[in-house]
Amino acid sequence: MNATPRLSAADDLGLLNALPIAAAVIERTDEGALKVVAHNSRFVSAVEQSSCTSLDWNDAECLKAGAIAELIHSFFEGSNTAGELDFKDGEGVSAHFFRLKLAPLPKIDAPSPRCLLSVVDRTVEVQAERTLRAEMLRDSLTGLPNRLAFTEAIEDAGANVARDLEHAVLVVDMLRFSRINESMGCLAGDELLITFARRLILALRAGDVLARTGGNEFGVLVSLRRGVEDAFKAAERIQQVMASPFRLSELEIRVECGIGVALMTAGQDPEELFRNAQFAVKQAKAAGTPQVYEPRQATEARRRFSIETELRRALDKDQLKLFYQPLINLKSGEVAGFEALARWTHEDRGEISPTEFIPVAEESGLILQLGRWAMDSAAQTLAGWDRDAGEKLPLYVGVNLSAIQVARDDVPGLVESALKSSGLSGDRLTLELTESSIVQDPARATRVFDALKALDTTVAMDDFGTGYSSLAYLQRLPIDVLKIDKSFVSGMMVDPDAVAIVRAVLSLAEALGMSTTAEGIETVELATTLATLGCASGQGFYFAKPLEPNSALQYWKTRRRA
Repeated sequence: MNATPRLSAADDLGLLNALPIAAAVIERTDEGALKVVAHNSRFVSAVEQSSCTSLDWNDAECLKAGAIAELIHSFFEGSNTAGELDFKDGEGVSAHFFRLKLAPLPKIDAPSPRCLLSVVDRTVEVQAERTLRAEMLRDSLTGLPNRLAFTEAIEDAGANVARDLEHAVLVVDMLRFSRINESMGCLAGDELLITFARRLILALRAGDVLARTGGNEFGVLVSLRRGVEDAFKAAERIQQVMASPFRLSELEIRVECGIGVALMTAGQDPEELFRNAQFAVKQAKAAGTPQVYEPRQATEARRRFSIETELRRALDKDQLKLFYQPLINLKSGEVAGFEALARWTHEDRGEISPTEFIPVAEESGLILQLGRWAMDSAAQTLAGWDRDAGEKLPLYVGVNLSAIQVARDDVPGLVESALKSSGLSGDRLTLELTESSIVQDPARATRVFDALKALDTTVAMDDFGTGYSSLAYLQRLPIDVLKIDKSFVSGMMVDPDAVAIVRAVLSLAEALGMSTTAEGIETVELATTLATLGCASGQGFYFAKPLEPNSALQYWKTRRRA
């Protein structure tokens, strides 16, 4: 077997001089010293430029104790096979950054272990990385830190929470900013954002952090020396600096902002804290004043989101049911019709109230799917009762229509489809709409009402008296029935004003040739009083709660007079 070729010191020097980087051959003597046995000129230059004493060697050309010496020792002993070390030399703009690498070398005549120590100057690379990172953390329009930088600032501040230095995050949202872009263009919008950011800076204290975290959204990290009071003071200063109008071109524009506050807690995730402040902004927009994040409100929001997800699944799987509440003719006591009401029993949560899932359906747009299902189901149920009885029953069914449906869906089309598929005539359906469906878009509401009347359906205004519609709508629109809201009906026996309102509604309906239905009748006294005042029909727990289809039909039979 051939022996491994041995390299001489001359070979080492020739090898080193051929390398394009600073390098030296290090040998560990029997006494454990680290000796520089050969080096190239670049290595000497690197050592001379460095103030790091770890690279120094004494007259015997032995490395002094230090981080590099420890690295080499561990490399020879096999405990550090990577053999790399990064270090910084100097401070500030004059700092240099080096990476030291070790590689094993074959032995020469002496049996001592050797290695190649190379020194790579990474200063240009590190500075480029820092420049790139600085660009990544900066908003190009305002020059402020961006969302990523703000999150890192929150992380750094979180370490101080444990030392009793509290912080809060404020999210400032410029209201109606999209109108500026739409009416004056993006350049004017950018100018406004820059000016807005400058004013925000004027509202901050030393040590506060301001960042642009979204299109027209800014984040502020403030330290709290006096608790939440400091956060409100910061919000107050922001509102003060925004009070003066902004000048864009020849226009003066007043800019309002919503301000949400979230208080930092120990160990809190920065993104969670920021989302809390964003949630508080939504509350602030609704309230018109700065709001502090309340966990209870967020819990409710998460529940609404969860309900939306579950409701979507329930609609797809046909898990909702329609119940029917009797509408009683107050003069004869017979059932005149039924109001169809959606009910949802969740397999895990149990019964979920309509007052909870209907607003979620409207907010999410699911009300369109829900409304179409309810219309078709109610018509099919009434047609099924006719088939079972073998005759056309003297009954109608009322179906509620949301203002969202009136604004976004083809309501006359879906009613016509339900009538055709069930074989019912239009007079068997009553469509109940709220005043809000009229106020949002009176012109569209008029077209929808006219189209529904063309189908011979009955149109009822639900919850009358609780909205904002004018009497002109009652005169102009083809409304057949006014439904008196239960808030007025339930107070009739104790509140003279409630009685006066009900009398006024009944008189108005009579003058306009409309019928009336009272909601929320829960006692015989209310039923008798309303009948005496001339109310045509009523519904409420005094008569019956909403019933399943078979029970509803049976209830009609029990109240029918021979």
